[in-house]
Amino acid sequence: MKFEFERYGFGAQRTLIGGLQMCAAVGLLAGFREPLLGQGAAAGLALMMLGAVAVRMKIGDSLVQTLPALMFLGVNGYLCWAKF
Repeated sequence: MKFEFERYGFGAQRTLIGGLQMCAAVGLLAGFREPLLGQGAAAGLALMMLGAVAVRMKIGDSLVQTLPALMFLGVNGYLCWAKF
C-alpha cells in the first residue's frame, strides 16, 4: 500500500488520506441514523474517488486498474444523490 501511494505521488499524505477515508466510512454508518451525515460522507468519498480517477489517468494506469475507483465513485455518487 505504501508503494502505491508513492507511485501516485502522495507518499507524504498517506496517513491523512487514510484517516479521511476512515472518518467517511464511520459517517456512512452513522448515515443510517442521521441521513444528512451519511449523505455528506458519501459526497466526500465521491470527491475523493473522483480525485483518485484523475490521478490514475494522470499516471497512465489502465482501465482495469482504474475500475475500482470508478466503481466506488459511482456507488458513493449514488448514495449522495439518493439521500440514504
